[in-house]
Amino acid sequence: QVQLVESGGGLVQAGGSLRLSCAASGSIFRINAMGWYRQAPGKQRELVADIASGGSTNYADSVEGRFTISRDNAKNTVYLQMNDLKPEDTAGYYCNANIASERFGPGMFYWGKGTLVTVSL
Repeated sequence: QVQLVESGGGLVQAGGSLRLSCAASGSIFRINAMGWYRQAPGKQRELVADIASGGSTNYADSVEGRFTISRDNAKNTVYLQMNDLKPEDTAGYYCNANIASERFGPGMFYWGKGTLVTVSL
């Protein structure tokens, strides 16, 4: 019943910026951690950034200083502001969130279907 929908991907030139959004909807009692992952063809899916319910953040070394993750709890939305994009950032970007659907229910991990980011020279 829970759904994550990403938006904001597209084609940009190296050095440009892009802002990704991921909105959660459905049966949501509480959202714990949220994060962004990416996967390029032939490679493993990797963590880009995550953010805890209290706002603490973590970033992959490759994006530290260029990307910023944030969340709007009132909108059940997580964002990824990507600046100074590089060709190696090209990948499918996937939203992930740990969500509890009821007060005493377990938190479960959910994935969005992804949004493609392509960075050209």
